[in-house]
Amino acid sequence: MVINFGAISHATGALVYFLITLLLARGYMRRLVDRALLTACLVTSIWLGALAAQQAIGAPSFVTRYCLEVVRNAAWIGVLFIILGINLSPRKSNTPTQYWLGMSIIAVLAVMLVAGFTRSFTDEPLISGQWLLLGQISVSLAGLVMLEQVWRNATGYKRSNIRYLCLGIGAFYIYDFFLYSDALLFNKISAPFWDARGAVNTICAPLVALTMVNTRKQPIDVQISRQFVFHTSALVFAGLYLLIMSAGGYYINTAGGSWSEALLIIFFFSSTIILVLLGSSAWLRARLMVFISQHFFNYKYDYREEWLSITRLLTALDSDEALEKRIIRVMSNLVESHAGALWLRDEDNSFSAKAFWNMSEIKFDKIDVSSELIEFLSQGDWVVNLKEYQIDPTRYHLMEIPDCIWNTKKPWLIVPLFVRESLFGFVLITEPIAKIELNWENYDLLKIVARQAGGYLALLQTQDRLSESKQFEAVNRTSAFMVHDLKTIIAQLSLLVNNAERHKTNPVFIDDMIRTTEHALKKMNHLLVQIRNPVTRDEITQFDLVSLIKEVIAYESKREPHPSFSGESSAISITADRDKLKSVFIHLIQNAQDATDKTGEVSISVKRSAGWVVVFVQDTGCGMTDEFIKGQLFKPFESTKGLTGMGIGVYQSREYIRKLGGSVDVTSQVGVGTCFTIKIPIVGGAVPTPGFSNMKAVNQ
Repeated sequence: MVINFGAISHATGALVYFLITLLLARGYMRRLVDRALLTACLVTSIWLGALAAQQAIGAPSFVTRYCLEVVRNAAWIGVLFIILGINLSPRKSNTPTQYWLGMSIIAVLAVMLVAGFTRSFTDEPLISGQWLLLGQISVSLAGLVMLEQVWRNATGYKRSNIRYLCLGIGAFYIYDFFLYSDALLFNKISAPFWDARGAVNTICAPLVALTMVNTRKQPIDVQISRQFVFHTSALVFAGLYLLIMSAGGYYINTAGGSWSEALLIIFFFSSTIILVLLGSSAWLRARLMVFISQHFFNYKYDYREEWLSITRLLTALDSDEALEKRIIRVMSNLVESHAGALWLRDEDNSFSAKAFWNMSEIKFDKIDVSSELIEFLSQGDWVVNLKEYQIDPTRYHLMEIPDCIWNTKKPWLIVPLFVRESLFGFVLITEPIAKIELNWENYDLLKIVARQAGGYLALLQTQDRLSESKQFEAVNRTSAFMVHDLKTIIAQLSLLVNNAERHKTNPVFIDDMIRTTEHALKKMNHLLVQIRNPVTRDEITQFDLVSLIKEVIAYESKREPHPSFSGESSAISITADRDKLKSVFIHLIQNAQDATDKTGEVSISVKRSAGWVVVFVQDTGCGMTDEFIKGQLFKPFESTKGLTGMGIGVYQSREYIRKLGGSVDVTSQVGVGTCFTIKIPIVGGAVPTPGFSNMKAVNQ
């Protein structure tokens, strides 16, 4: 019997693993992983005992020791299979990749075991020693790959339960990898490496025991991540790279002659440079990830379930939340975000923010249709990642992002909404609380949901227009009753006029009464015509806008507060229907007076610019909220006056100004006041007035 360091080292390891086996056997083996650990520790104890006996007494034989080592490796691989949930049945396996990975490892172990058995019966080995060493290296590398996946896919407190196990198994697999790589390179096993192997396994044993103590409090639970194949492929590539380096070094050392040492240095230096270049290539990593995800993985999402869930949320009729906000919430939740905003194309053909979810409203939110962002989104169904834009704007053709986007809190993604092939709007999504890495599948799902959301929004707008049309139809039906009443009034007034000539006693009074009555009769006849035929041709004339406004101010000065005039006093010629434009200013000034106390101020100012005249109707009244201005002010039949108003005056005013080729903008602040800005093209200006012909000039 020979007692040396190797024998003591392996014998100590055998004893320690046997004690751990007894510790495990005393517990209740209710979990499959517990039974797998018990088997692995028992096999490891027997294997280390065989190594100690061989060094002490020269028995058992090499074949026995080698087969025991293969079984020991298979036992620990089995533990990792159970933790990762790798099933050797193709039907029960989570993915085809897991199934084929498991079968490949089992095949390598089976070949090594068969090679060991056949060596004891034949003089010629079935597989050469170099191939057996490659098999040992491959098994060690496979163990490290799976350990990396166990650690990567365990989160939170679960990592604390498996960290000792990962460290213990990883330590002896790394040791085996270097032991057999060294043997392959130099064509012999290093005696110091071999003798220390038992001590290394002994050091790892307490880590396995600590794992069992922890798992009795909390079971091991690992979920396979989306990155499994990518990181596994990276480690496999690294292992294959090391094997190629070992094989290349072995060949150079054997055939290089006197130049072998210099050639080895050059070979290893060049290989290291190539490895660094490949590992640092972001493009290569990204392409590898997309290729693996598309060809080796089941999809990340169950698209049927996602589609049904999103459809239920968007079509929920019993939801108190507006559709616009639901769309923001649905799209934000797809990327773990908790805030966002929705921009939609408005009547002015620009894009403005219509809804916000968990974020403050934006005052200056309009984005012109000719902006670079809108042009970029319109050209292709492409999600803009603002983090990528900040790192490398050339990915997005150096386009300019509007300030209203950057002024939001932590902007992240801009997802376009298309209806058919036209850009309908876009959703701004803010950064998630926890960092998330997006891949091609995240972007595809966002674009799919955006298409569906755009269709629902377009349908909602169509329904709103149909509803408005029906409301106007209801007004027309109501007008029929008004016509009946007006006919009665006209008949009475006509009778009064006809009989007044006979009964007058005061000629001056009676003459005045007749003139007043005839005027009322004329007005009511005109109103009757308008009710019967609301769509009439405008009587377009050219007149002085300043004199018209002063006329309206004089007429409205009968009420308090009295409106004041300032600004341009010289004549400004415009073309329009004078009566209709007069009604617009009357309505806006009356609204300002209604919203302002008698002690307040209502002012009208006129300014001339290149091709335009701008009229400001300003008051110091109660003001309006931004939400009311955006959603209700210009919407027909939405009124703040209760039963005294129908809510169509501001709508009609804006529509007529737009018909002239102008615009109406509103700024307001609650408790401060409101300012209506009316912009109208002037005669001879740069912008022609659309839709008018056969104009007749009238000198004012």
